[in-house]
Amino acid sequence: MKTWIVTGGAGFIGSAVVRLLLAETDDRVVNVDKLTYAGNLESLTGCDDNPRYRFEHVDICDAAEIRRCFAEHEPDAVLHLAAESHVDRSIDGPAAFVDTNIVGTFTLLQESLRYYRALDADQRAAFRFVHISTDEVFGSLGATGKFTEQSPYSPNSPYSASKAASDHLVRAWFHTYGLPTITSNCSNNYGPYQFPEKLIPLIIQNALARKPLPVYGRGEHVRDWLFVEDHARALKTIAERGVPGETYNVGGGNERRNIDVVRQICALLDEATGAGSAGAKGDSEFRHGDLITFVTDRPGHDARYAIDDGKIRRQLGWTPCETFESGLRKTVAWYLANQEWATRVQSGAYRGERLGLGAGS
Repeated sequence: MKTWIVTGGAGFIGSAVVRLLLAETDDRVVNVDKLTYAGNLESLTGCDDNPRYRFEHVDICDAAEIRRCFAEHEPDAVLHLAAESHVDRSIDGPAAFVDTNIVGTFTLLQESLRYYRALDADQRAAFRFVHISTDEVFGSLGATGKFTEQSPYSPNSPYSASKAASDHLVRAWFHTYGLPTITSNCSNNYGPYQFPEKLIPLIIQNALARKPLPVYGRGEHVRDWLFVEDHARALKTIAERGVPGETYNVGGGNERRNIDVVRQICALLDEATGAGSAGAKGDSEFRHGDLITFVTDRPGHDARYAIDDGKIRRQLGWTPCETFESGLRKTVAWYLANQEWATRVQSGAYRGERLGLGAGS
């Protein structure tokens, strides 16, 4: 039995990792989370009853509290997912992204190194620090090509710039101090428990409420979509089999234009609700696609992302289980079945309004 510290474990991807580790291992899992607007313990329903689970309400910028967590729980691995992650929010308020993504990562690296240096030789050989990043650090692709582990960094938003900075810190702590760090860069995640400010859950929630479905520009921006449970398995694989000092790209192999994603969601909702058809359940005068509304593009919007994930497939043996079609169907079904969860998480600071139009105040 080993102990994992998962930072940001109440967030979208982090909670999927926590659930996976508790379900598929006999290990202890310590969830370190500040509980910002996007962190929600309801994403971990049932975990509190597991004797192998602990929650620490801690800000990763708080060095003393992070030090206490290391001393008390004695982790064998750190999966660092805690981050401010929404591009539009970074445009309106970049300071929080600098604090959490850069200063927080620095603090976590320093405390990890302090802890690591006090371990015996066998414990140091087994210890891993896995930093979870994004493909957005590479900037924007043209019509062809994919991001590889050797792609140059070219971030275009305050969010991606802050993640790029944290990636560089992680690399430096490996090369300078010998901390066994590994970095992963993933494509766009989607799936259950995602906070409804990201494209897929926002479109689902707006469509169910018959609100406009905002699509930036003409919806031509392309993303590579990764089902969150596939990503969680990839991170466990990287921590267990990855080589310190290496980076691994994690993608779903599912490039889609935003407009096509939105139309596919609308078709699934039409099917589930009977929209566009007559009958007891149907509304023959309405289809969810009627709500699509093109809006002014956001500043610095990258045109296309695509991940070459050949390295993790070849070297570590990971492959995704879900196609985009199967994963999206599961996602839509989950939101339809969990409207109480979606309503509760939206009852705080975010209510679906347009973000990303600010001036960096």
